[in-house]
Amino acid sequence: MNETARSVTVPARQGRAFTVAAGEPVRITDVQGHQVGDLWVIDAADHGRWLSTSHTRDRLERMFPRPGESFTDQFGDPIAEFAEDDSPGRHDMLFPPCNRWLYESHGLVDHPNCHDNFLAAAASVGVTLPVVPDPVNLFQNSVPDPDGALNVLPAASAAGDSVTLRMLRPAVVVLTSCSVDNWPTNNENCTPLLALIGSA
Repeated sequence: MNETARSVTVPARQGRAFTVAAGEPVRITDVQGHQVGDLWVIDAADHGRWLSTSHTRDRLERMFPRPGESFTDQFGDPIAEFAEDDSPGRHDMLFPPCNRWLYESHGLVDHPNCHDNFLAAAASVGVTLPVVPDPVNLFQNSVPDPDGALNVLPAASAAGDSVTLRMLRPAVVVLTSCSVDNWPTNNENCTPLLALIGSA
């Protein structure tokens, strides 16, 4: 590993936040396989600007960027490049983060969730937003059917599969290891993710 690179482990059903310089890559690896990662990117200089899944879809006219294309903020300005995809390429930008209300509707009280994990991780680096934006759900296997149905299947990623984003401005990145263990999303077994920041 390059001396300038650093790694962040995101334990199962938890979240972590870290700062990334403009031009730096962030490689996110599914350590054990079948694990979704909820990802947020926030402008480090202006916390009022963040990666917007809806505006990215609008600007690209695609459900998800292809490698070489960029995610945009809510003003349509590129914030991060989707640089590489070393996974089966199943990702999602339609679903919100899981939250306590979702789990409570299934009779699960006080269940870990990505909504609260985002808030805690962002606060740990001094970031407070007026809303919790919808995340980029890396490795989530919920590609729409032709009839519009959203069938959430186990993440297709295997152990060691990864994606790489390159920050286009100084950013705060928040990454959570999705907490869903009562549905096929994470193959009913939540596991860690690994983020490598900088050159490997």
